[in-house]
Amino acid sequence: MRLAHHLTPVLVLAFLPSFGAGDPPAADPPDRVGRISYISGAVSFRPGSVDDWAAATLNYPLTTGDHVWTDAGARAEVSLGSTAARLGSYTAFAFLALDDHTTQLRLSQGSLQLRVRRLDDEDTFEIDTPNGAVSLLRPGVYRLDVDSSGDTTSVSVRQGEAEVTAAGSAFSVRAGQAAIVAGIDSPSYDLHDAGQPDELEEWAALRDRRRDEATTAHYVSREVIGYEDLDDAGVWHITEAYGPVWRPRSVVVGWAPYRDGHWAWVDPWGWTWIDDAPWGFAPFHYGRWVYIDGGWAWVPGRIVRRPAYAPALVAFVGGPQWSASLSFGREGGVAWFPLAPDEVYVPPYRVSPTYVRRINVTNVNVTNVNVTNINVTNIRYVNREVPGAITAVSRQTFVAAQPVGRSAVIVPRERVASATIVGTAAPVAPTRESVLAQAANLPARRPPPGVATRPVIARTAPPPPPVPFAARERALQAHPGYPLSEAALASLGAKMHTALANPLVRPAAPANAAPGAPSPLRPARAGGLPAPRPLQATGFAPRPSNQPSAREQQLEARQAAERERLERRHQAELQRQPPSGDSDVRRRLAEEDETLSQKHVREREQVHQRQPNDLRGEQKPGGQDKGRERRKGRAQPGEERRPPNP
Repeated sequence: MRLAHHLTPVLVLAFLPSFGAGDPPAADPPDRVGRISYISGAVSFRPGSVDDWAAATLNYPLTTGDHVWTDAGARAEVSLGSTAARLGSYTAFAFLALDDHTTQLRLSQGSLQLRVRRLDDEDTFEIDTPNGAVSLLRPGVYRLDVDSSGDTTSVSVRQGEAEVTAAGSAFSVRAGQAAIVAGIDSPSYDLHDAGQPDELEEWAALRDRRRDEATTAHYVSREVIGYEDLDDAGVWHITEAYGPVWRPRSVVVGWAPYRDGHWAWVDPWGWTWIDDAPWGFAPFHYGRWVYIDGGWAWVPGRIVRRPAYAPALVAFVGGPQWSASLSFGREGGVAWFPLAPDEVYVPPYRVSPTYVRRINVTNVNVTNVNVTNINVTNIRYVNREVPGAITAVSRQTFVAAQPVGRSAVIVPRERVASATIVGTAAPVAPTRESVLAQAANLPARRPPPGVATRPVIARTAPPPPPVPFAARERALQAHPGYPLSEAALASLGAKMHTALANPLVRPAAPANAAPGAPSPLRPARAGGLPAPRPLQATGFAPRPSNQPSAREQQLEARQAAERERLERRHQAELQRQPPSGDSDVRRRLAEEDETLSQKHVREREQVHQRQPNDLRGEQKPGGQDKGRERRKGRAQPGEERRPPNP
């Protein structure tokens, strides 16, 4: 509970269109990313829009089109909220698609261990390998291995259930079983008992135990990416004004948020903060920061079922004369400070009003948000006045992804008043170094050419590869600091149609297969194996929509109206109350607020309740894939429950 919300008027934002009245409606970016949460040994990554490889950076946010390679003796972990993917040595991993409802991974070589804690009916989770597509049907623990030649894939199901699709047919793999698929054009398959966990899986189990036992899960949703790292690095407190807050334990005197790290350009969000601290993901992409009792504290805000990721929750300041006054020279500088509770984050990328509400709902009372932009220059920002809160660097440091802490200028208090708010986007165009998050000429390990170009088999249609950065760089320079719209990217993609074709993904159900023809997927041995089920549809299965369903939108609108009515009633009651009775009233209002929050959590859970369905994996009449309808199981009880205030 945060009593500050009872004292702040409900925010009704009047937005001003800034991209042109004729623009098409915004297609919202995903609410989640994949975070590089652990690195051991030589681990490299390649953003989807460039051809260069770079040394992987802890806390870098991965999205559709991005690649990761682990070299000899290396390991890595990629976190997606409550889900974690662990990579063994010599593993080539990529995101073919990542949005709110689709996780589509590419595994062309190596070992991958997965812990999937939550899988809703509308979600698709698929791992595409050279021998077949593996669809996860239930939450659970899974292990996949692809040999160095790409001829054999093994799938072990420790918990849960999977379905393997290849050559137009599919078969199920249940808990305790392991499947082997060998060959590509005419593959064979076998099923047997899963073997004992190896060293990779034992290490993964330790990482899972750390996540499961994290105290932070009492204060934030497990879908907040990076929540598991906060226990070891800080302390939780319950405050009257903001509810639960988290304080980092080991920071230097004079430290401020968004100072120890660097900036990178990550599409489709634009300028993105990459923090250096092992715990530095959740507090810089969710919630707000506040300076209380002589130090900085992170305020996660209300618990929501699917929190929305933000690239950096800051406001930028500047102006030519102001930058010159800080001795940055002709090139100028870039400066910023963290947003505080109740301060609206206005995305610099095109989004819908629903998205603006969703990304602010944890820390701001936002109702009736409309169109695409807000005038941020006339807002009184709390943290702007905090001594040492504003961090400034040269443009070169900012654009070249250089460490901020080494060259940061702490803005003197007398200069703060003359700083002009320029918005939530730094008005600076990115370079290739900005995308790689480091100098482009630094050496990095990379996969063998045959592994990088090895085709994989997919059940679900992946999106086209990202438009190369070189093709969009000139357009980005025309509007510094603002990512390109979907329409602009589509126009660039149309000009590069042949180059953007994806030859590295083939459908699991070949489009040229003759109806009724025998399946080329065959058992590896006679007897004891279930016959594969032929797919009725050919080609790729369509991807689920990334937009909220009509039911979700209706629930969101109703809950927003309920929240607004409660806030207005509480404000009126506080204004009528004499100071002597203020404490008891605040306590009662806090209880009412908590009751409504818990009611909303339960309602959101009910929208996503699973229905018991056939687990055998048959195709339903009409030839449509009903794999998602067969899933069972729910999130762990109490996953999004917050303890009452003491």
